Amino acid sequence: VQLQASGGGLVQAGGSLKLSCATSGRTASTYAITWFRQAPGKEREFVASVSWHVGLTYESDSVKGRFTISRDNTKNMVYLQMNGLKPEDTAVYYCAAGKTTTVRPSLYEYWGQGTLVTVSS
Repeated sequence: VQLQASGGGLVQAGGSLKLSCATSGRTASTYAITWFRQAPGKEREFVASVSWHVGLTYESDSVKGRFTISRDNTKNMVYLQMNGLKPEDTAVYYCAAGKTTTVRPSLYEYWGQGTLVTVSS
């Protein structure tokens, strides 16, 4: 499974960005896809996840109500719509694929390269 994240950039507080994660590989659609983020000097943090089968979604408390994860298996794409961005959302955002949805980064088998999101105050 290969993953490629894109869509990061610089945005003012209160603004929006939409991240994309392109997946490829014969079994990519059978994996849960999760967005993590990592700010400088901090550990990698779970943001949101979508299951492979029925598309169940999970968001962390810090982004619930502001971020929405979705997937389009026909296009092999997963998206993270981020609204109401705050300076504390500044981080490198990674998409990852795993056989189960979990908040533990170490349990994910495949990772994209990351895309930087910077939110200015």
